[in-house]
Amino acid sequence: MAQAVATPPTSSTENNPYEQMLRRLRPAAEILQLDEGTYRILATPAKELTVAVPVRMDDGSLQVFTGYRVQHSTTRGPAKGGIRYDLNVSLDEVKALAAWMTWKCAVVNVPFGGAKGGVICDPRTMSQGELERLTRRYTAGILDIIGPDRDIPAPDVNTNEQIMAWFMDTYSMHVRMPQPAVVTGKPIGLGGSRGRRTATGLGVWFVVREALRYRKMEGPVRVVVQGSGNVGGIGAEFLHRNGHKVVGMSDVFAAIHNPKGLDVPKVLEHLGRTRSLEGYPDAERIPHERLLELDCEVLIPAAVENQITSRNADRIKARVIVEGANGPTTAEADRILEQKGVFVVPDILANAGGVTVSYFEWVQDRMAYFWEEEEVNQRLERVMVRSFNDVVATAEKFSTSPRLGAYLLGVERVAYCLRMRGLYA
Repeated sequence: MAQAVATPPTSSTENNPYEQMLRRLRPAAEILQLDEGTYRILATPAKELTVAVPVRMDDGSLQVFTGYRVQHSTTRGPAKGGIRYDLNVSLDEVKALAAWMTWKCAVVNVPFGGAKGGVICDPRTMSQGELERLTRRYTAGILDIIGPDRDIPAPDVNTNEQIMAWFMDTYSMHVRMPQPAVVTGKPIGLGGSRGRRTATGLGVWFVVREALRYRKMEGPVRVVVQGSGNVGGIGAEFLHRNGHKVVGMSDVFAAIHNPKGLDVPKVLEHLGRTRSLEGYPDAERIPHERLLELDCEVLIPAAVENQITSRNADRIKARVIVEGANGPTTAEADRILEQKGVFVVPDILANAGGVTVSYFEWVQDRMAYFWEEEEVNQRLERVMVRSFNDVVATAEKFSTSPRLGAYLLGVERVAYCLRMRGLYA
């Protein structure tokens, strides 16, 4: 099997995602003049849980997987964050992702804290039955710390609405009543929200549009999208639909390039039919690492962490980077991009469309009244545009980058709630 998106070489200090998160948090805390005790609370996960997940496989063997759930903060509300199934899941990765969820929810002013979970496994090699048994046992393992008012999981890497349906059913069986609000990203028939599947990609489009307006970049622009799933693929589709030229895309198997522009609907049709971008006829196959360095105005890394590093940042040609993935740019790369004048819309703003519509789903589940997709998308647009303007205004106020502006905005909102609530003795 082809390797998933290759991570470019990094220095030793760039390898740990949790350390990368802290390297963004510390400057924000210093500018906000937070005391050391408050910083330590913000830097430390509130709760970490590691569980053994024994699963009976189809061949009769018993495999024991390792699962994690980290709650970084519940200061602003119940914890919120996805669950990923991947061989590269680690505790440090989950801790970083949980913290990013805290800042992300605060940036878009959604009343949640941050959490994340994951199981170390390769779902591509597992049957539906094995995935169901894995999901139900993992759910049972973290049952005591989740719930509609405690911690609300959602889909993430290699998980989907079917996984969420099993998750919701398992939790509901344990508490002896239906609890659709325990997870988001569910099928619509089980309390899912219209517009949830496209939410992150649509949110990315809204942010790209606002960034182009802010930078006064008129007319159609060339865009490169790393990734082709619910973030990259859907984001590329909205960009194509609105007249922009998507010249490069990728999935875990292949990266493709056409300087005249890809026919994105045809690319996604090919991907849906063959489950790979390999063999797409109207584009050149290129190495994954070259994709990020293509000539373009806008680059959207929408795959995994640590894709733009100190080793390749100087070769990035894009004038605007919109981070569809979590943590795709290291702190070391940030400095290089800033020196080059690249406008980076950070992940804790750019991909917040997903958690925003997850919040809408949770609200709809709680009141048992569901909105039409048009209303969901209109509400999402208002949140993303307002949040972009808030981040830019904060960055201008402190004469800093959009990333640090987003951290200042999110961290200050969490720190304010922490001050107001005080400490429970």
